[in-house]
Amino acid sequence: MGEKIAEFRNRWEKISRLNHALAVLHWDMETYMPEKGINGRSGQISLLSEIAHKWLTADETIRSIEAAELETAGDEYYSDSAAMLRAARRQYEQQAKLPESLVVQFAETTAEANSIWVKARSDNDFPAFSQSLEKIVSLNREMAECLGYRESPYDALLDLYEPDMTASMVAPLFNAMKERLVPMVKAVSEKGNEKNPLEEMSFDVNAQERFGLMVLGDMGYDFSRGRQDRSAHPFTTSFGPWDVRITTRFHEQDLLSALFSTIHEGGHALYEQGLPLDMTGTPLCEAVSLGVHESQSRLWENIVGRSREFWGHYFPKLRKHFPTIPGGINEDLFYRLANRVEPGLVRVESDEVTYNLHIFIRFEIEQELIAGTLRIQDLPERWNEGYRSYLGIVPPDDARGCLQDIHWAHGSFGYFPTYSLGNLLSAQFFNAAEKAVPDLKSRIAGGDLGSLKEWLNEHIHCHGARYTMPELVKEVTGEKMRAEPFLDYLEIKFNALYNMG
Repeated sequence: MGEKIAEFRNRWEKISRLNHALAVLHWDMETYMPEKGINGRSGQISLLSEIAHKWLTADETIRSIEAAELETAGDEYYSDSAAMLRAARRQYEQQAKLPESLVVQFAETTAEANSIWVKARSDNDFPAFSQSLEKIVSLNREMAECLGYRESPYDALLDLYEPDMTASMVAPLFNAMKERLVPMVKAVSEKGNEKNPLEEMSFDVNAQERFGLMVLGDMGYDFSRGRQDRSAHPFTTSFGPWDVRITTRFHEQDLLSALFSTIHEGGHALYEQGLPLDMTGTPLCEAVSLGVHESQSRLWENIVGRSREFWGHYFPKLRKHFPTIPGGINEDLFYRLANRVEPGLVRVESDEVTYNLHIFIRFEIEQELIAGTLRIQDLPERWNEGYRSYLGIVPPDDARGCLQDIHWAHGSFGYFPTYSLGNLLSAQFFNAAEKAVPDLKSRIAGGDLGSLKEWLNEHIHCHGARYTMPELVKEVTGEKMRAEPFLDYLEIKFNALYNMG
């Protein structure tokens, strides 16, 4: 390693450590922090955010990048040094556009909004959160103007989570999904669902937790480098690949909610734990995009966790954990219940077919809020109209309506589209894994989840940010991101489940 690249890595590692310390404060805020702790926490978060921004955008940082670029000018395009410096320069140039005062105000406002949102959702009180949301939307608009954009301010925010993607690039993918998903939802709804006897039962949350942790271990999650806790909204956080934590939430009346949440967050965590350890503290030891990140969680939760092969192995184990499950519920019925399609109010509880419709609603609303064509006070009504139009249902209250997600309290505008992009990629990546491991589904049916984890480690996780998202998709699948593989997967699966020919 040359002298200049070593100096760059030393400086960047300090910035990385500071951001991980900041992540610890956020994790604690959403898990164990007492209610009134926010009075001090918002100031702590804003101070560390200010320091991290200063370090990243300092003249010394760009000088270290430039010196290292000169020293490694002859290196191959995808070499460690070249890829690392490209990723670092992107982060520097992006953050250098944001005034320090805006970064501090954004961090303090969103930290305070987090606790306000938790209470507002609990109390079903949108007006209590609306003032915070008004500030957050305004700050996002200001950020967009500072960052710059191609076509609309929303593009600048989307770029924070899915680099180089714009709303006009996302829209055709989403339109292709709508063309096939909306009729599919209608056809399934006309078929109807059999009665779900599990809805009338209660399931001990400690037993739910034990079962979920067992599956998580089978997936290859390294508990010596992670843990699971409980939070109002399930999430994964990383303090570097040596400490990757997940959270979930439990419902006594819902056996599958926490399990699929655990598998989902476990997919995120496997990605973080699979990043290149020898690049810890550098931009290469980071995920390439949130769409790719989401592909990992959705692949594990749905393509694996809701598959017949998965339940062929795990249903007998489930019975041992929950002996009160009626004998009349056999493996086939349970598989159907795990894949029940029914338009619902809550995104995180929705099935594979309707899930993306929830995302389309949020994608449209976010663009309208940032463009200023939708007023905050009109948000609940606009939300309800979106649900009426896409899903044929209307939330009876704001807690199950526009207050259900934590993302806007976090200030994360532009995040939601990455969920649907992740769904598209999940099918393409799994297809590629099946080509490489032809008996993959048989292995899953035999309880071997490690083969898939190893393939993902080798072909996706280990690259970190070496490639851009389109480059990674091409490298792994041989094609660009497309909607068709995901839609084909859904149609084959649910045509069979609902006997639609």
